[in-house]
Amino acid sequence: DDDNSEEGLHTIHSGRHEYAFSFELPQIPLATSFEGRHGSVRYWVKAELHRPWLLPVKLKKEFTVFEHIDINTPSLLSPQAGTKEKTLCCWLCTSGPISLSAKIERKGYTPGESIQIFAEIENCSSRMVVPKATIYQTQAFYAKGKMKEVRQLVANLRGESLSSGKTETWNGKQLKIPPVSPSILDCSIIRVEYSLMVYVDIPGAVDLFLNLPLVIGTIPLHPFGSRTSSVSSQGSVNMNWLGLTLPERLEAPPSYAEVVTEENRQSGLAPMAAFDDFQRALQGPLFAYIQEFRFLPPPLYSEIDPNPDQPTDEIPSCPSR
Repeated sequence: DDDNSEEGLHTIHSGRHEYAFSFELPQIPLATSFEGRHGSVRYWVKAELHRPWLLPVKLKKEFTVFEHIDINTPSLLSPQAGTKEKTLCCWLCTSGPISLSAKIERKGYTPGESIQIFAEIENCSSRMVVPKATIYQTQAFYAKGKMKEVRQLVANLRGESLSSGKTETWNGKQLKIPPVSPSILDCSIIRVEYSLMVYVDIPGAVDLFLNLPLVIGTIPLHPFGSRTSSVSSQGSVNMNWLGLTLPERLEAPPSYAEVVTEENRQSGLAPMAAFDDFQRALQGPLFAYIQEFRFLPPPLYSEIDPNPDQPTDEIPSCPSR
């Protein structure tokens, strides 16, 4: 108002007032929102209302940021596999080896997906062993040159117990990923990583374990993401049509009578009962024009210009169909 001497001041009278504020997030990569045991990544917007002779009113609202990880990238679609073997020793006695081999289809997954585990466990020792699989989340916090790490179990499954001389095979045994936060790989102070551990629980000895790295992303697998090679090979076969040559003289299209019979044309001109209400709502000339030309034949095909003397800068208009 006029009685405000300071520039930029505006008196807000009694009543409800709304102001729209907008902020653009920086173009630099932002770490995904995360709540960990020793640290967190949080984002919020804070608003303040300053009042003369009174304390300001402050309000803070948090919002979530995701740094998207697309698991359709080639590095995350590559299979992960490994093999390990362990021989048990008890004083001077040595038993047979315990061997473990495991494989998963890819490295990248999204929450809610199931990991198909292909594994083979062979027990040539004298002990009873149990094959298991577990998903672990590892949180690493960096500050002042020091690092603190926290490891948490996310999901697990258990196989059948194997006695001496027995073998067990997993043909796509499924382990579902629960709702977890995505991997954080590009933050300098907090890292969140995942791994699938397929191991053999050996009583009285150190377990035989095999670690397969995982990346939990935000963009799920495309339906054809895992079939890139097959699609490419199929495309190379179907591209032979590019080598075909066009005929020197174009042939005329088939006649209208060969495509639409007289019975179809008459039925097309008759209004359908299912559209009676719609027709009553559209009784204008445009709808009648469309109905009239619904099944009329197209213009005759001709290779001769009917207007050879017409200037090239004047383009004749085509009839509406």
